[in-house]
Amino acid sequence: MPSFLPALVKWIEKQMAHHSRFEDSPFIPESAFPWSRELEDNWRDIRAELDTLLEHRDALPNFQDISTVQRQITNDNQWKTFFFYGYGYRFDPNCERCPRTAELLAHIPGLKTAFFSILGPRKHVPPHRGPYKGVVRYHLGLKIPSPEDSCGIRVGGQEAHWREGAGMFFDDTYEHEAWNGTDEDRAVLFLDVVRPMAFPYSLLNDMVIKGIARSRFVQDAKGNQDAWEQRFAQLLPRK
Repeated sequence: MPSFLPALVKWIEKQMAHHSRFEDSPFIPESAFPWSRELEDNWRDIRAELDTLLEHRDALPNFQDISTVQRQITNDNQWKTFFFYGYGYRFDPNCERCPRTAELLAHIPGLKTAFFSILGPRKHVPPHRGPYKGVVRYHLGLKIPSPEDSCGIRVGGQEAHWREGAGMFFDDTYEHEAWNGTDEDRAVLFLDVVRPMAFPYSLLNDMVIKGIARSRFVQDAKGNQDAWEQRFAQLLPRK
């Protein structure tokens, strides 16, 4: 990451509460992102493609296998991923395997990261903070075991529970944790989108995001994703 970025990131984050286009809070109203309605209206199409992938669940990469920094919060085989985008980089083979999901993702303004996030049985992700306030996180519930209140997320001290076909937006720079208290997988579509901000802070935000995308930890993750894809292609050819 360029040397000027850490100080710039710190300064921009201080401006978020004043210059974002919505109130600074752990959870964010869906009305701030009207595009989410299309995803939720078509969640069953996304779920169908997820179900096909889950036939090869064990071959899916662990989160820390792609993004090694995640080893701070997970080190087992119970957080599986399937990436479509990572900090703006599109992973074409995975998009081709899930064409309907890819089509819906292509309509989302400011999309930076998108993947299926699968928490295995009894998996707990401990409290942690996201790296940068310039993006907003979205979860679309796809596979939520019963009872729904056995799976949840706590953000900034506020607890919420996923529902199939329903989404939630939150600010991951608040301390947050997630858990699956059941004996089945819990799966969501996990997105990061650019935080809407007033000019000129929006321009500075874009600069920081581009800088992060060029950083070593993102480039290493991209390389790990590409290497995994080569292995997965032998198991599950593209459509």
